[in-house]
Formats: sequence, structure tokens, C-alpha cells
Amino acid sequence: MASPTPARRPPKPASKAATANPAQKPQLPPKTTDAPSTGERIQKILARGGVGSRREIERWITEGKLKLNGQSVQLGDRLQAGDTLQLNERRIDWEKFAEQATRVLIYHKPTGEVVTRRDPQGRPLVFSKLPELATARWIAVGRLDINTSGLLLVTNNGELANCLMHPSTQVEREYSVRILGAVTDTMLETLKQGVELEDGPAKFEHIFYTGGEGANRWYNVIVSEGRNRLVRRLWESQQVVVSRLMRVRYGPVVLPERLRTGAVYELDTKEVALLFEFAGLDKKKALASAANPMEHKKIRIRKS
Repeated sequence: MASPTPARRPPKPASKAATANPAQKPQLPPKTTDAPSTGERIQKILARGGVGSRREIERWITEGKLKLNGQSVQLGDRLQAGDTLQLNERRIDWEKFAEQATRVLIYHKPTGEVVTRRDPQGRPLVFSKLPELATARWIAVGRLDINTSGLLLVTNNGELANCLMHPSTQVEREYSVRILGAVTDTMLETLKQGVELEDGPAKFEHIFYTGGEGANRWYNVIVSEGRNRLVRRLWESQQVVVSRLMRVRYGPVVLPERLRTGAVYELDTKEVALLFEFAGLDKKKALASAANPMEHKKIRIRKS
């Protein structure tokens, strides 16, 4: 930090004795409009605290739901120590998010559960099965429909979740699928080349036959986008039925073989750092603030 300048500058340089005079109180220079911004962007801090994704928070800002020190928040506003932040007129204790430890869980979702916080039909909720957080909330990295089981990543770090879900990143999702019906080589080639769905073209990046007998065949398929029921709709475009669907990988994270249905595994410090690196975030932050893992089970993390 630059040394403060005195309020009045003498015509000649002051002697050492004069500048050391305690009676002479220096004043900080006035703030200028071209001074560099300090603090962190509001959407980044709130996303890190799990209040919402960065896109959600940006929408709240444009809708006028957030206020900073009593004034409507603008995109680009930053938070500094002592600032008061309100969401829908309710104060947010945002400073506790500044050094919050990043936690990432793998949940082995069973069929029959929905990835939502409230369900008017009273169906079992994924979030009710997760450990409670003292602050913030869990954010699901992508969704699985009620009839799909397997790997569901959840984290309290909104920035990490956003990076892993954003369409521009094209993170691979791998599924194990049981197909009821005849599958031909022509059909497989069509699914890899691409078909036109109601919401645009889509395809499987890779298809691997993994076994099966009779009318049932098992395949592993890879897609690089997270559109609703995409895997099912692609197979159904070929007039076959998906009788079972399970996600086994999301990006570099693989569903542990020994993780039973309905159980949770928490990534340890090194695994979180690898996930940060994969997402293009600073892995040093993950190493500095990662939480202690709940369990110490082995998990495979692919670096590429």
C-alpha cells in the first residue's frame, strides 16, 4: 500500500524531522473514479456459498431482487468487508462464504427419487438423503430423472457446479443402458452420426456393447450435453425401449464400484483438487479449503 500523503505539500521537501513530527497527521488521498475495483463479484461469492448458481444470481440481479447497502445491485458490483447484502429484503450473511471449504459428494441415486428440494407429489427427495450443511446448501451438478439411477455429483460450491454444467464445457456423461429390442449396426451408426429430436440434433459420442442375452442388450453410451432425458430419447428415436438406465461417470468422476445404492462418498482433498483442475479453476484454493472427507473409500478420478 502506498504511503499516505500530507494534506498540504510544502514548496520544498520536508526534512526527516518534519515528516516524523507526530503532530502532523497525514490524510489518505481521496478516492478516484479510475481506481481499480476491490472485493469479489457478488454472484461469485454467493455461488461459492451455494445460495444459487451464477446464472441464477445474475437473473436475480437483473430482476432487482438483490440490494447492496440499500441500493439495487448492478451486474459487476463487488462485495467488501462491512457491506450489507439483501435478497428479497432478507439479509444474507455473505461474509461466512468467503473462506468456506469446498465439499463434493458422490451420491448413488436409486430409481424413484427426484432431484429437487420440494415435490408436490410427495415423492422421495435426493436432498433429504444428504448430510446437512451448517451454511449454504447442496447444489446438484446436473439432474437424473426419477427412473434413472447412478452417479449424482453434489457440491456446496456454486462456481464449481456452474463450470461442470455449463454447455460450453461439454463435459462427458457416461451411462450404462439396458435396451429391450433388436439393435442393428445401422441403428448404432445413426445414433453416432446424429438424429433430429424435438429440441434439435443430438448424438452419442461413443457406444460400447457390454453384454446381454435374448431381447435385452447392455450398452455404455457417452454424451457431452445434459438435455432432459437425452439418452432415453435418442434410443427411443430408433424404436427400442430403455428398460434400465444408470449414470456411471460424470467428467473425470467415476461411480465407485462398492458404493451401494443410496450411499454417499465424499471426495478428499486431492480428488477435489483434480476436479477443480478439470473444471479450469484454481486447484490451490481447493487444497487450501477442502473439507475433511466423511469416508475414506477409494475412488477413481480420471485426469483426462
